[in-house]
Amino acid sequence: MKTKLYDEHIKLGAKIVDFAGWEMPISYSSLKEEILATRNSCGVFDVSHMGEFFVEGKDAVKFVDFLIPNNFNVPNGKAVYSPLLNKDGKIIDDLIAYKLSESRVMICVNASNIKKDWDWIYSIHEEENFDCTIVDRSEDFSLLAIQGPKSEEILKDVLDDFSKMNYYEVLENNDFIIARTGYTGEDGFEVFGNHEFIVNLWQKLMKANVLPCGLGARDTLRVEVCYPLYGHELNEELSPLDCALKWTIKSESKYVGQKALESYKSLHKLIKLSLDKGIPREGYKILSQGEVVGEVTSGTMSPNLGKGIAIGRVLREKTEGVKQYDIEIRGKTYEANYHTKPFIIGGHK
Repeated sequence: MKTKLYDEHIKLGAKIVDFAGWEMPISYSSLKEEILATRNSCGVFDVSHMGEFFVEGKDAVKFVDFLIPNNFNVPNGKAVYSPLLNKDGKIIDDLIAYKLSESRVMICVNASNIKKDWDWIYSIHEEENFDCTIVDRSEDFSLLAIQGPKSEEILKDVLDDFSKMNYYEVLENNDFIIARTGYTGEDGFEVFGNHEFIVNLWQKLMKANVLPCGLGARDTLRVEVCYPLYGHELNEELSPLDCALKWTIKSESKYVGQKALESYKSLHKLIKLSLDKGIPREGYKILSQGEVVGEVTSGTMSPNLGKGIAIGRVLREKTEGVKQYDIEIRGKTYEANYHTKPFIIGGHK
């Protein structure tokens, strides 16, 4: 599958790879240039492969609040990040739900999980008695992520109806839906619109000298700020309590998977490690006092820090209070630096 911006990517000489069945740009210029541009100025990402579901009707907000463990009783115009759980309290996906109004909600899900998520959400809708409809409109929308400290300034120039927004807010008008969220840790915006509108916006951004960025830069940027990715830090064998997502679990109202989580004892935890020498990669073993206690779930070289960085999953019972770890790379062990905070503190507003 190709996004509507595919031809634009080819014109710019993008390196194309398969991602979840989509032909997506992994990079254009150099990975380092794209990462630094996003941290220091502005970069734009085509993320049109993501899925968009709409919930509409009198009980739209109540249904979404029941569907996800995070609290969705929020003011109009707010966005909420949350895992999506099965009835065993395990993670089907993670998503952002946007409260467009009291009777209209948009849910944005990962590209690789669109069908699975839709089937699950539809089944819950069929089981429960909420007065609302759900529609999969993933094919109707293209989506750009404009990220970086200059993103607001640039969007003011290229979007006619741009309005002042706070972090994790969303606005809808006749032409597009815009949210101030992002997956890089930097200030940034996501613009959802029909395909023609988004292609036109992309071309305006190119004329404004915004650097096009691929999925490679996006992945390194999210690891630098320690944002989880489904299929890496998150999967259907883990609960939010295993993945540093306890903060997404509400106590005020019922949600899918609640009963299972009430009695669940977490077996794993996520840790943040860096290496002064060597690059950690997914699947590399993490050791404590010579014993394997986990593995790297995401690893890369950070051009901002000039060192290898990793998020890892370790066994909780073997690592309580432990802050000294090694990472095994091709048969050799390298001493790792333990971090309590993200490697980079992003500049989101």
